Amino acid sequence: MIRSIVYFCAASLIGSLAASAQQHAPAPRGQKEFAQSCGFCHGEDATGARAPDLVRSPLVAKDSGGDLIGPVIRNGRPDNGMPALPLPDNTIQDIVAFLHLRVKQAANSSNVGGDYPLERLLTGNADAGRAYFNGAGKCASCHSPTGDLAGIAKKYAPLYLEERILAPRRGIVTLTVTTPSGAQISGKLEHMDEFSVSLRDTAGWYHSWPRDRVKVSVHDPLQAHRDMLTKYTDADIHNLFAYLETLK
Repeated sequence: MIRSIVYFCAASLIGSLAASAQQHAPAPRGQKEFAQSCGFCHGEDATGARAPDLVRSPLVAKDSGGDLIGPVIRNGRPDNGMPALPLPDNTIQDIVAFLHLRVKQAANSSNVGGDYPLERLLTGNADAGRAYFNGAGKCASCHSPTGDLAGIAKKYAPLYLEERILAPRRGIVTLTVTTPSGAQISGKLEHMDEFSVSLRDTAGWYHSWPRDRVKVSVHDPLQAHRDMLTKYTDADIHNLFAYLETLK
């Protein structure tokens, strides 16, 4: 069950193209192209065959708009027997959309009721969780058991508390874009992929640029949580949850 929650959270923490499942959207086109170009090895539904399951791939989970998937498709992985695929950029983006849609579908299919009993979740060691919170997990660098986390075990039902360890509320991602002239414009992220980047500044004005014409600095307040999704072990999650359950 923990793995199901991890993949649900990975799907919800990263920016995804899964909403494009409408008739003329990228995901259906990507499904067809994936089946033709990738399905023989990865399975037509991306759940694996001769090659790994991509629905539960850490690389797909961490991908944002094709920044990780795109280079793998273009360049292949010769050491692992994967050839390069010289596909057009728009076709690769369609495949990216399809893979993110499959991640979302898998996460939705593993839904667990919010009243899941505490005794079935409380299998970790609270002392080990405290040590992880203050040590390897680096949770204490942003959170405090007597500050923002005080009483958190009373605030959320057990399953939702465990879910929020992995998928806290989405923070506002901001950007600073440096143009070729050296001018800097900052604001809230509107869209970013390997082709373009756009933001809305504090005055409400919308700005957009080709990605290869500008320098982009991203501030994501939840980046630490994103990074941890590929580092947590089941024991880490169980122990951390057990510790947070003591904060009543």
